[in-house]
Amino acid sequence: MHFDLVIEQPSVFNGSGTRAVIQDVGVKDGKIQALGNLAEAEAGERIYARDMGLCPGFIDVHTHADMALHRPEQVEVLAPLVRQGITTIVGGNCGAGMGPISDRNADFQYKFYEIFLGKDQQPYITWQGFGEMLESLEAGGLLVNTAMLAPHGILRMHAMGDSVETAGPDDLAVMIQSLRECLEAGAVGMSTGLQYFPGLCSDSRELLELAKVLAEYDGVFTSHLRSYNSNGLQNAMDEIMDIGREAEVPVQLSHLFWIPYMFEPLNTIMKAFVKAASRLYKIHPFPIPLDSSTKSHMAKVARLVDKGQPIGVDAMPTSAGFTHLFAFFPPWSLEGGLHGVMKRIADPKDRLRIRKSIENGKPVWPHRGPDSWSMNLFKIMGWDCASVMSVTSEKNQKYIGMNFGEIGKAQGKHPFDAACDLALEENGRVLIFETPTYPGDPMVELSLQGTLMDPNVSIGTDYIPLGFGKPSHLTYDCFPKFLGQYARDWKLLALPEAIRKCTELPASQINLPNRGNIAEGYYADMVLFDPETIGSNSTAQDPAHSPKGIHMVFINGRKVVDGDDFSPDPLPGMMIRR
Repeated sequence: MHFDLVIEQPSVFNGSGTRAVIQDVGVKDGKIQALGNLAEAEAGERIYARDMGLCPGFIDVHTHADMALHRPEQVEVLAPLVRQGITTIVGGNCGAGMGPISDRNADFQYKFYEIFLGKDQQPYITWQGFGEMLESLEAGGLLVNTAMLAPHGILRMHAMGDSVETAGPDDLAVMIQSLRECLEAGAVGMSTGLQYFPGLCSDSRELLELAKVLAEYDGVFTSHLRSYNSNGLQNAMDEIMDIGREAEVPVQLSHLFWIPYMFEPLNTIMKAFVKAASRLYKIHPFPIPLDSSTKSHMAKVARLVDKGQPIGVDAMPTSAGFTHLFAFFPPWSLEGGLHGVMKRIADPKDRLRIRKSIENGKPVWPHRGPDSWSMNLFKIMGWDCASVMSVTSEKNQKYIGMNFGEIGKAQGKHPFDAACDLALEENGRVLIFETPTYPGDPMVELSLQGTLMDPNVSIGTDYIPLGFGKPSHLTYDCFPKFLGQYARDWKLLALPEAIRKCTELPASQINLPNRGNIAEGYYADMVLFDPETIGSNSTAQDPAHSPKGIHMVFINGRKVVDGDDFSPDPLPGMMIRR
């Protein structure tokens, strides 16, 4: 056979978690066609890779990168992902996606996209149905391989607009029909965002009926859970795992982490203790068993998996999450969409009511009244838990990286007033980092170790494709950091196992055929890297740097990254349909 490409003598980490084997890899027509001794084979190109590692391309199982695929700046915005070795993304997460577009509620959807992405998306969207969206994106070209989930939040908007009510039979029938259309068009499953509007308005009955539809199509049910607080996380995990068991559908628990919370007055004491411990840890690192809680949660997952229930989990190697500012607001304040919440925060009486709802509310799930919602992170972690990730106006760029406690102090006002005034000036387009201490805190990252090492947990970036502001360092270093820091430097797990969690495991969780392994017949999505140097060049404060140790990245056999060279034309990605 005449190969298009032969990679000679790399140490092949095939994605299964087994040790590396030195062997040649032959690629033809975008697929891996042979492994072994190919010294005598004819090839259009040969790459000598002795002392290098070759592994499958990384699969970003939890990302919002799909929200850039339709935009003219797709390549520019997504290039950092490919430079770190990502070759496949799973989009439509957290119940949010760029389609389908509803005739009835299109204006509401476009406002939602504008809040999330910082600019009007309507000029770039040429579709209505989910299938039309996939066809349009495919025709326009894809930088990375893309699988799409049907977004529950968007389906709910189709049926109910901005209503906060429980779905009735007619509403549910509309959602079920919309979901079927998405699955028929190629969606690999459905995602929910149960801390976000409108997903937080759903009940378990609604989700179960939709999950039963997924089972008919061998789809996966992924979920941003209702709570990540220490007093609600297990209940939230149980809800989704129970739905999966009853509907007989695989489930994926998204970006698992936990936030310590105790009822007052103990929570105030605990917040002060965490901040003091963080300051001390920065000077003198000391062992803290912060991951003990997540280890117990993962032990329950393991027991159910051992009994045969298909449960996947993903997590991020970082100390700070990120979302939009209004995600911290009480659900009642979000009714009416962007127009409704902006009108309320502009009114002094309504603004004070929202603040009192935050201060007096109970961040628990199941919810117990209008002032009870699990994502009341200002109550849980304090007004300074949120720092500005991105704004669109030039005059407010100075606040990027500052938390609302700092902004309020600089402006001589309460932190909540500082947050509301910034939202008004930015027309709601404010994204934030969330952390109990500060972005980049190594002590906080300790709380994730038990999750990240678990064999059922894959790795994701949760990337939001802004193209402005200060992105998460995971935009540039998620997978190299995990392999270099967690596996090689900290020795928390072996390198082959770390690679499995970035490749074969997510492919199996989402059911992506012929991806995630270096094996004959598989697509030639590959990363050539140096095991001794792979790692991060980024920090939370200065993220925009390509990683160390990534030498080449191949997508469907096309060399896209070669050292500092980036050659995306023609766009090499494929749309992966169910």
